[in-house]
Amino acid sequence: MSGTNAASGAAPCRFAHYFVICGIDTETGLEPDELAGENFEQSPLKRTFKSKVLAHYPENVEWNPFDQDAVNMLCMPKGLSFRTQADSREPQFHSFLITREDGSRTYGFVHTFYEEVTSPQICSAMQTLYQMHQAENPSSATPSSSSSSSSSMDSLASSLDEADSPSSSSCRSVACGGYDASRDTLYVSKALCLITPMPFMHACRRFLSQMHRAVTAASPPPLPLESYVHNVLYEVPLPPPGRSLKFHGVYEPIVCQRPGPGELPLADFPLGQTFTLLGVENLVQLFNCTLLEMQILLYSQDYQRLMTVAEGITTLLFPFQWQHVYVPILPASLLHFLDAPVPYLMGLQSKEGTDRSKLELPQEANLCFVDIDNHCIELPEDFPQFPNKPEFIQELSEVLLRYGLSPVGGAPPISDPPSTTTTPGSVSTRHPGLKGQQALRELEDDGRNGNLRGEQLAVLELLQGNATLERLQALAKRTGVRVEALRGVGGEGEGQGGRTAVEEEELRNAKLNVQLREVFASRFTTMFADYEAFVIQSAPDLESWLTNREQMHNFDKASFLSDQPEPYLPFLSHFIETQMFATFIDNKIMSQWEEKEPLLRVFDGRIDKARLYNVRAPSLRSSNYQRCTILKESAQAIEQRLMKIDHTAIHPHLLDMKIGQGKYEQGFFPKLQSDVLSVGPINNKWSNRTATAQRRKDRHRQQTEHLTLDNDLKEKHMQDARSLGKNLRQPKLSDLSPAVIAQTNWKFVEGLLKECRIKTKRMLVEKMGREAVELGHGEANITGLEENTLIASLCDLLERIWSHGLQVKQGKSALWSHLLHYQAREEKLEQQQAESPVSNGSERRKSESSIGMPSLRASVIQDMRHIQSMGEIKTDVGRARAWIRLSLEKKLLSQHLKQLLSRQALTKKLYKRYAFLRCEEEKEQFLFHLLSLNTVDYFCFTSVFTTIMIPYRAVIIPIKKLSNAMTTSNPWVCVSGELGDSGVRQITKNVLEMTFDCQNLGKLTTVQLGHDNSGLLAKWLVDCVMVRNEITGHTYKFPCGRWLGKGVDDGSLERVLIGELALPNADEDCGRGCRTPDMEHSPGQTRRISITSMGGRGYKPTSAQIQEAIGEAVNSICKHFHKPEKERGSLTILLCGEVGLVGALEQFFHNGFKSARLFQKTVFVWDFVEKAVAYMESADQMGDMQETAEPLGLTCVYLCRYVSAINSSPRNIGKDGKFQLLVCLGARDRLLIQWLPLLVECPVIQRMYEESALLRDRTMVNALIAVLQTLHDFPITLEASLIKGIDL
Repeated sequence: MSGTNAASGAAPCRFAHYFVICGIDTETGLEPDELAGENFEQSPLKRTFKSKVLAHYPENVEWNPFDQDAVNMLCMPKGLSFRTQADSREPQFHSFLITREDGSRTYGFVHTFYEEVTSPQICSAMQTLYQMHQAENPSSATPSSSSSSSSSMDSLASSLDEADSPSSSSCRSVACGGYDASRDTLYVSKALCLITPMPFMHACRRFLSQMHRAVTAASPPPLPLESYVHNVLYEVPLPPPGRSLKFHGVYEPIVCQRPGPGELPLADFPLGQTFTLLGVENLVQLFNCTLLEMQILLYSQDYQRLMTVAEGITTLLFPFQWQHVYVPILPASLLHFLDAPVPYLMGLQSKEGTDRSKLELPQEANLCFVDIDNHCIELPEDFPQFPNKPEFIQELSEVLLRYGLSPVGGAPPISDPPSTTTTPGSVSTRHPGLKGQQALRELEDDGRNGNLRGEQLAVLELLQGNATLERLQALAKRTGVRVEALRGVGGEGEGQGGRTAVEEEELRNAKLNVQLREVFASRFTTMFADYEAFVIQSAPDLESWLTNREQMHNFDKASFLSDQPEPYLPFLSHFIETQMFATFIDNKIMSQWEEKEPLLRVFDGRIDKARLYNVRAPSLRSSNYQRCTILKESAQAIEQRLMKIDHTAIHPHLLDMKIGQGKYEQGFFPKLQSDVLSVGPINNKWSNRTATAQRRKDRHRQQTEHLTLDNDLKEKHMQDARSLGKNLRQPKLSDLSPAVIAQTNWKFVEGLLKECRIKTKRMLVEKMGREAVELGHGEANITGLEENTLIASLCDLLERIWSHGLQVKQGKSALWSHLLHYQAREEKLEQQQAESPVSNGSERRKSESSIGMPSLRASVIQDMRHIQSMGEIKTDVGRARAWIRLSLEKKLLSQHLKQLLSRQALTKKLYKRYAFLRCEEEKEQFLFHLLSLNTVDYFCFTSVFTTIMIPYRAVIIPIKKLSNAMTTSNPWVCVSGELGDSGVRQITKNVLEMTFDCQNLGKLTTVQLGHDNSGLLAKWLVDCVMVRNEITGHTYKFPCGRWLGKGVDDGSLERVLIGELALPNADEDCGRGCRTPDMEHSPGQTRRISITSMGGRGYKPTSAQIQEAIGEAVNSICKHFHKPEKERGSLTILLCGEVGLVGALEQFFHNGFKSARLFQKTVFVWDFVEKAVAYMESADQMGDMQETAEPLGLTCVYLCRYVSAINSSPRNIGKDGKFQLLVCLGARDRLLIQWLPLLVECPVIQRMYEESALLRDRTMVNALIAVLQTLHDFPITLEASLIKGIDL
């Protein structure tokens, strides 16, 4: 027992925790591995058999309990593999990691080699299996193409092996994969593994390869193998931060180094190789998908490549950390995990000869698929690009070229040695006779052309003045690595400064790693230089923060985004919604009360340093690309640590072992003596150091426990807070019982529901927050960008819910596939439903607001058909997203999905029992959360698909009591919206209704309505015009309440009507009908009736009301211009709408106006303007105006010109329409306040206005001028429908 304690006492400070040996258990013999997907048609040599952990030392480490199943599964993910002397038996190296519940990681490094099978039982079992296989499949006795493709179960044979062993193909054809015990020697795979707390990949790789060499060498190693294992487990400490450490393998010393506290954390996997495999462009795209937390699946035949790319990508996220499922090597038995409806980063081994198209993945709507071996990636549809992508790629390419690597994917990697017997760093030599362009291409493609042969350097000199090649040439000279020097197995060739070529290569990798990472880190330092200013520190202490974590806003997203350069916004608005950003901010807030999380500490340090050098200059807010400035220093720090070794571990030494055990036998790994390996040394300097530190920690912990009895509660809150929104970090590898799988799925279901709750709440809070602030003032809208981000993430969530627990995957979008099944079933029933007189429950009732509008049925199928007819959308994922947006805009999303899921037989056919959509209670809650979105208005379909053709229906509603129901004239309309207008559309006489198709007009703003005044019954009193978008169902009402006709009202034959979105009727389905009050007018204001229209004559507002109306109208216009451009809505409504500027000024001019005359026609304000202008023109001719100051004379000229332009317009607009035009043009051209004094000064005013009129009160007019002055700051633009035909 004391042994275990000794072993565990120093564990946190030990370089390695376990040494493990996996292989075949001769006791149990050959057990087929069903989980790995058995294929009995294959030759027995190609099948997979179960491997076992044969031994691990020590028994257990307290800090890191040994998980036997997980380690066995990851050491040999495909189980045991067999070979004969005819096959290639190159050793392989790969790494893995295990993520624990709390997110911490343990790394494993595995060296797999082939050992001769000496057990006669296993040889005869293999012979029997082979004979049975031959009897069942006589055709396979001859070598055929099928046998080569069926080698998919080859355990660790990477595609590289096949290419690298020239003998393999010829040998195989002779033995043709057969096995005869009398003739062939059988070999089986065995794995040596080191499990370490930190990823010292290069050091572990070298240690394990030396252990293997000791077994295969002709003479025994200097000491028994136990000495080396004991040394690495107990006597080699972790290097302290910022220091390097040297320890001894069997033959050569091994050096590793650890970054200091202010540097980027340790990452030993060769990033250069990741870039070489994928190319810079692809890697930046993959990095972007990772930041946006998509599902990422890596695919390669080589386990080490999977691990290298996965670790490379997660390393580059600094200062953020991947918060979701992370399994770089997914064992065959865990393939059901690809069904996880959460973001994940997983690696899948591709079987040799299998095609990507045959790979059935449960969901691909949000999947980034990375085919490492073919150097290509498949990206999800439409996601925002990383800011400054071209400059970023350029900077990364330059770093790679400095190290002689091609920025294009697919060039041979730096160190991906096919076996451990060749030195990492040896280079395949090319023919020296290449000249000119061909040589140039060869050299550029050569991923390792940092190390070039003498003859090739001569060729390089011939290639004149290529900047890239000059850099490569300089590098080759500087590193002094020559191919001839790399022949020896141990790499005895000395490089620069007495280092071996292998060490030289490792140093190069380490420097390249850190420089590439610095370029990425520098992007985040620039983008988030000011993040701290937007962190909301609202809780007084940790306890209250943890308790209310979910309800709190931790980061002021809107202010942060408003402070960023425009080009960054699409990316940043998505990124700040991710779990990794939320966790980063949580860590920042918790750092007030506890020690800073290490990555955060380094990042904050960098921001502080940047501030010292660069007091926030405007340059940081601009989108100019800032290059990384510390590349040199970062590489020097590493070089200095490796040049000057800080610590040397104790040398391996003889242990107190039993004599005669574990005798050396070449080619076989001996059985180690476990008693000497289970106990660490007692008198170890650094183990004591750790033990005392640990005792100190324990004492401190006990004290704090006495102080805070609620410690468990706090810990629980901490865990909850940290895991907020996170689902499973890693599947449990050890236990694969159905119960565990069910429990895992249950966690997914709970996680999806929670995510739905949080997302819908967020969408509501955002929308309603803005609306509450702006209720009644102009258009309310959250930033279009933010809204789009939230809707996109809702689409992604629905896709993940629909792809959870699918029976069979069909198409890339699970939701659209379900909808298509539903459509096929429903279309059969639709005929009968259309004929039946009973109205369907889901049909919308006719609403009062839509008099004369036939009702529009709410139908899932109808909405699908609209989407299917949109030629712009080419993919199923795109169609599903468009359908979600349309349903959300129509406030039918919850109702539609409920309808879709009501066909239970279909749901059962498509989904497994554990699927989210078959958990009744959760499904109900999910639909309820979606129903809450009906309380706010979205235009997420109309505003995104701006180029599609949309059918519109227009209906004209006359006031029949007061005018002819019939008219002999020919009416026409022209509908305008934020995106354009429909052009003039003639309406059939007396039908008063029409439908027309035109390109999406966006939100509708105005309708021009007119007629040609022909026939006897030409006069026409119109109540309103209704226009409906037949796809989204949005109905707009354009109130009129005026006559159209000569000699009636103001003599207008056409009017510009201002629209508002019609409210659904109150008796309609209350779930759909709830809606925020209209934004166009304050809820309590009485509807403005035109002063001169029929009923308006009695209504006289007081002067205070008039002033207030003008102030409100001007205020709304100011607010309009203070919004971001994309979210402003319609200015026309604010100018000419019910509470617009024109109406308010009309009231001002009407106050005290002598309009009604005995036995004469009604007089209009426009008549006053015309008379005033006529007076000015005549006065001008008589010379009265000559004495006035020049500007006033000019103003006078302008007023006259504008009035005559309006009068001579070819349009038949009435007098009120003309006054409206004059106000709009005056506001646009900033002339209103200059015209007012002219009108006031004019003698005509005394004849037409009473003494008490506002227009004759100097102080009131001056106050009005001061208010209108504020509009001069804004660029007012007028809709084309308002100023059509006006020639100035």
